[in-house]
Amino acid sequence: MAWWFGIKLWKRVFLGLVLGVAFGLLVSQTMSPEAGEALLAKVRVIGDVFIRLIRMIVVPLVFFTLVAGIYAMGDPKKLGTIGVKAFLLYLGTTFFANLIGLSMGLLFRPGEGVNLGGAEPRPLAGEAPSLGERLMGIIPENPFAALVEGDILAVIFFALLLGVGLLMAREAGEAAGRFFEATAEGILKVTHIIMELAPFGVFGLIAYVAGTQGIATFTAILSLTIAVYLGCALHMLIVYGGLVRIILNLPFVDYFRGILDPMMVAYSTSSSSATLPVTIRAATENLGVRKSVAGSVLPLGATINMDGTSLYLGILALFTAQAFGYQLDPQHYLMIALTCALVSIGAAGIPSASLFLLSIVLGVFDVSPEHIALVIGFIFPFDRLLDMMRTVTNVTGDTAVATAVAKWEGELDEEVFRQKPLS
Repeated sequence: MAWWFGIKLWKRVFLGLVLGVAFGLLVSQTMSPEAGEALLAKVRVIGDVFIRLIRMIVVPLVFFTLVAGIYAMGDPKKLGTIGVKAFLLYLGTTFFANLIGLSMGLLFRPGEGVNLGGAEPRPLAGEAPSLGERLMGIIPENPFAALVEGDILAVIFFALLLGVGLLMAREAGEAAGRFFEATAEGILKVTHIIMELAPFGVFGLIAYVAGTQGIATFTAILSLTIAVYLGCALHMLIVYGGLVRIILNLPFVDYFRGILDPMMVAYSTSSSSATLPVTIRAATENLGVRKSVAGSVLPLGATINMDGTSLYLGILALFTAQAFGYQLDPQHYLMIALTCALVSIGAAGIPSASLFLLSIVLGVFDVSPEHIALVIGFIFPFDRLLDMMRTVTNVTGDTAVATAVAKWEGELDEEVFRQKPLS
């Protein structure tokens, strides 16, 4: 098995992805729909096990690495500068995501000629929480309950306070600080073990998607698919690539080569939260981002940096307007962009979660509840395929911002950044 582990992880993940697509399509073409789906459901168990392992490690990883990262800074003031820079960068990249998303919607006009009459309405389960409720939800009533429930925003808030408290405790907090650093290191090692299962998990997940939804899914919504994929690709290359190459003066190719692992895992899992462990690993081992920055900026990004989601919601808003003939004025475009940015912040990092935020965006130009239900019903069956690409965008943005903050804070090892990834 030495030859297998000698292959770089991203290549093994890519191989699993390609073989998964081939296997899923082969099953769909050679077996009856019932028998094929039954077989693919069994194969998917491999992917479900992988996702479960990832989700098992996410909360402790976020909690311990964030506390350890803050403690490693040695100065509470430094946390403030890092947090402000990261937050402003996340907002800045979201602005460009909105611009690109609306441009793609106007260029490809994916909603023109689309017949939604055959779509099964999919009403929303309930109202989305207000902005005030979201902000209040950041503060956990019981931090241990937040850890158990996996409430990432609340976990981040408590971890930030605890890390600052350990810094302020100085000598009295040293023992606890070393405990968190040692535990964070142990959790990262566990993460490495789990990531060795990634090629098999990706195979199982992609085989099921390809076998049950097939290539026809793409052809049925070709214009929308092209608009989303091209928009995300342009955002990653121009905005994130430009940040790395032009502003940071770092090698463009080395950056993308260093994050191939999280990009592949993000594409297969459609979850930025599930990809977080491998994102932290790539940022520290391949990009040279110090753990103090990676441990604080990346968990924050996995929660609030949803550029792919914002871009996607903008395209869907125009798709809806074009499909149903709603007339949009200039102020509508501005409000769509603003609303997409606001609702995308803190969107759950799980598959298709952003689709159910669409009703808030469509409220900007008074789309009827019936039309909202039809659009969601039409998009939902193949949203996973679109979600895969926008998750890659989100994860790429997390690493770009972490690299920028590390560079400006003097916490980036450029020698590591410029060398070829170890795995």
